[in-house]
Amino acid sequence: MWYMMNFQDFNSFLYMYMIEFHDLSLMILLMILFFIMYIIIMFMYNLMINKNILHNQIIEIIWTMIPMVILIFMAIPSLKILYWMEDDYDMFFITMKILGHQWYWSYEYSDFKDIEFDSFMMTEYMPMSLRLLDVDNRLILPVDFYIRGMVSSLDVIHSWAMPVMGVKIDAIPGRINQFIMNINYLGIYFGQCSEICGLNHSFMPIVLEVMPLEMFLDWANKN
Repeated sequence: MWYMMNFQDFNSFLYMYMIEFHDLSLMILLMILFFIMYIIIMFMYNLMINKNILHNQIIEIIWTMIPMVILIFMAIPSLKILYWMEDDYDMFFITMKILGHQWYWSYEYSDFKDIEFDSFMMTEYMPMSLRLLDVDNRLILPVDFYIRGMVSSLDVIHSWAMPVMGVKIDAIPGRINQFIMNINYLGIYFGQCSEICGLNHSFMPIVLEVMPLEMFLDWANKN
């Protein structure tokens, strides 16, 4: 059951850094927690206390400077990850448009002629499919290329989320949001709409199928 309590395995370098930053922050917080618990217990059982000491300027400076240093130590990797998330690379292999509807997704490949389709949740069980997570038309992308996604909505606010990529971006009517991802491994990955968008919000799955470039180009030519 431990794997259900942790994050999903990363499939992009950006998500790997997010997990590492989470682990670093958690380790720092646990160290602070144990230190404070130790101080509390020590003062509860320590009778050698001078109650006449009301202040100590050196200690006050120390307990002000140490948290500041810790926050700076945590801010540097955090800002680096934020910069990578918003970095605008010059070269994209594919720019795709993702449109949210009530309650399905539409995909358009801007760099290929006339490749666009809707993606609905499968209503009938098929062998080797996951209930409430599989779709009739999967999003097909090549491995190990920079992909730019342009996300918007045609009705209400949705959220396109793919946990293994570290991507969760809102689809807002009248606004285009952008994300960048580089997929490192082949496979089939699942996500869902992560913004409450109405009656069938829980029935807007996302399925991403990652394949080698040759297979992707064959698929694009057939469509």
